[in-house]
Amino acid sequence: MSGGQATARRPRTMARRSGAQTASDLVTREISIGPGGSTGWHYHLVPLMAVVGSGTLTRILSDGTVEVHHAGSSFVEPAGIQHVHLGRNLGAEPVVLHITAAIAEGAPFAVPAQAPAQASDEAAYLPAHPVEAA
Repeated sequence: MSGGQATARRPRTMARRSGAQTASDLVTREISIGPGGSTGWHYHLVPLMAVVGSGTLTRILSDGTVEVHHAGSSFVEPAGIQHVHLGRNLGAEPVVLHITAAIAEGAPFAVPAQAPAQASDEAAYLPAHPVEAA
């Protein structure tokens, strides 16, 4: 993954993390995924909102669901290791994502994870008719 990051500070805003109060920032990030590329399996510590700026993103969720998001669409990725997922660019043009999340200072944007047990053959996650996300 590549991309730049801009941060907008939110004074006096606090996020709960491990029972303690920690300052958080509203962070935006642009992520580009080249043709044939992927994000790798990962999860997030906080929910994030994504808008597909260009290309078509194919998301493979931990339960085997495949969602396809076209340019102009948006989606929310929930927080937690139970929501491990992989993003793939199966198209011929780069996928550009615009991401927004409230991330505690110093916290990682994404946490790399092992593929779910049923993901040993990634091709099994790409059905002939994936769900077109609304």
